[in-house]
Amino acid sequence: MNPTALRTTVRDCAGSWREQLVSLSHRLHAEPETAFEEHRSAAALADLAESAGFTVDRGVAGLPTAFSAVKGAGELVIAFCAEYDALPGIGHACGHNVNGTAALGAAIALGEVADRLGITVKLLGTPAEEDSGGKIYMIEAGLFDDVAAAMMAHANATDTVASTSLAIGAWDIAYTGRPAHAAAAPWEGVNALDALTVAQTSIGLLRQQLPLDSVVHGIITDGGQAANVIPARTAAHYEVRAGTLDRMRRLQNRVRACFEAGALATGAELTMTTRGRDFAELRQNTVMADIYARSAETLGRTVGRTPERGGSTDMGNVSHLLPTIHPMIGYDTGGAIQHTRAFADAGTSAQADRALLDAAVALAWTGVELAAGPTHRQRLLTHVRARVPRSTPELSDNQQ
Repeated sequence: MNPTALRTTVRDCAGSWREQLVSLSHRLHAEPETAFEEHRSAAALADLAESAGFTVDRGVAGLPTAFSAVKGAGELVIAFCAEYDALPGIGHACGHNVNGTAALGAAIALGEVADRLGITVKLLGTPAEEDSGGKIYMIEAGLFDDVAAAMMAHANATDTVASTSLAIGAWDIAYTGRPAHAAAAPWEGVNALDALTVAQTSIGLLRQQLPLDSVVHGIITDGGQAANVIPARTAAHYEVRAGTLDRMRRLQNRVRACFEAGALATGAELTMTTRGRDFAELRQNTVMADIYARSAETLGRTVGRTPERGGSTDMGNVSHLLPTIHPMIGYDTGGAIQHTRAFADAGTSAQADRALLDAAVALAWTGVELAAGPTHRQRLLTHVRARVPRSTPELSDNQQ
């Protein structure tokens, strides 16, 4: 194999799909769909993969908006994770229109040389990254069992390969009390809003004792219906984050006690329902990250290597299972950060379009080097052969 020739073929292939990929990115951006509702988005990505010669299996892992697309038949399986869910009310404020199309472009480009490299390229359409964690459901369903290495690039204001993420767990909270007239007979009621107020006050006081890498945040989704009625029901959505999955779960115990305090103080009944799956912290594979960084720099990009803490991602669970990278691909956002409308507005700029193509090429080139380098290839194959299929994120260090 001639790696230089393979890289040229990969870059030319990505370039030939530029118009379709950019058009798809803009389409996803214009028609944002939230977690597990990404029917148009998933179909559009799967359709384009199919037109590029991939065999597509839709609705995998029992998720209507998840899919798996494969090309090639080699033992070494390299996967790209496509994200395409948006945020409620502010659309693609995390840039998943760029993320998803970059992964698709990388899969198409690497798929062009799959037979020459003796690999299988797998594109996984992963829904609900912003909510319940589609990748984790797909891990549990075995979609990653044969994967030796997984990659994606995430939209950002700058390029970096050293970002980390926080572990996160989420709850849907509900208090049930008893209604009463707020003026005529308030003593007859059990105030569910008071219960939530006590819980939020307790959490506010707890924050002084939290470690620097720990965060608790949430919203009230139901605070009662009328000011003159003692609220019989309140509801909230709360999230707990920490530097590792283990520390996050320990912190959850303390936060749970705050919600229990609300019930104890008011006599309301508390219900806490786990929302989706717990996300593990991200572990970037240093060997793959270095290959990606060098590839991106060849394309004229400046890639940061200083560790930065981001938010949370279900790609963290993938990274506990197998060698993984989740670099950031940057473009001008006017200073806006993720999860803001201004960040969403930058997602179809000329720089964003270039970023998705550069990410596609750099990711595909990373795949070429992993497959063509005998040492990299053997290490990856050894890992995947020895790995027992897992449905939980806890796994020892995966660094090559």
